[in-house]
Amino acid sequence: MVNKNESPKFEDHFSKQSQLYAQYRPKYPEDIYAYLVSLAPGRSLAWDCGTGNGQAAIGLAGYFDKVYASDASAEQISRAYPHPKVEYHVAPAELVSLDDSTVDLITVAVAIHWFNFDDFYGEVKRVLKPRGVIAAWTYNLTEISPEIDPLIRRYYGEILGGYWPERIRYLEEGYRTIPFPFEEIPASLFAMQADWDLDQFAGFLDSWSATQRYKEQNGGHPLELIWDQLVTAWGNENKSRLVRWPLHFRIGRNTTSS
Repeated sequence: MVNKNESPKFEDHFSKQSQLYAQYRPKYPEDIYAYLVSLAPGRSLAWDCGTGNGQAAIGLAGYFDKVYASDASAEQISRAYPHPKVEYHVAPAELVSLDDSTVDLITVAVAIHWFNFDDFYGEVKRVLKPRGVIAAWTYNLTEISPEIDPLIRRYYGEILGGYWPERIRYLEEGYRTIPFPFEEIPASLFAMQADWDLDQFAGFLDSWSATQRYKEQNGGHPLELIWDQLVTAWGNENKSRLVRWPLHFRIGRNTTSS
């Protein structure tokens, strides 16, 4: 647990491009929420931690009486989607204003790798009901075509390789290596999909924190280094292509007695 008089350190990699996040992040499939709800002991309260623009929180709102959605970035919260069942809070993951043993389901969508694991899990175990569920998921690189995918791997790993925060490795490893002190539940297979033209896909790449860091340090845009090849591989820039992101889950159940 954190000292209640101290604010936990927050690594903010996203506030500067929060508008890009809201505009160009893909949507999680609705099946995720239905599946996770089926595992939870009730439908009274869900906590979406690291909510960003509130995408997962809105998805949960269709199933729960109330969704508590928190993020340490006030800028992200300012751009979150409103919903009558979702209550947004600016708060670190490791210290939230939720009562003990009240939460049925905790979700963390592509954010848990930034948290202080020990302190966050202390809060998770405090607020989850007995048999309550925590689900964290992530995605990494896109799957589009044999011509495009190698270009994106080069952009991510070679061009932006020195501009990613160190903890991005957890994402790259599909969360297999994060500590996870819960009774684990095997996850079903899910993937995000979007039909995007090249301009939309470029907006997604521009929303990456490493892209923004490269631009700040070098002046130019890193996409310029692969742009001609990407245009050729894409074909008609206005043509929509199926963009796919396999999702990687860690799901656990709280076995701590109340």
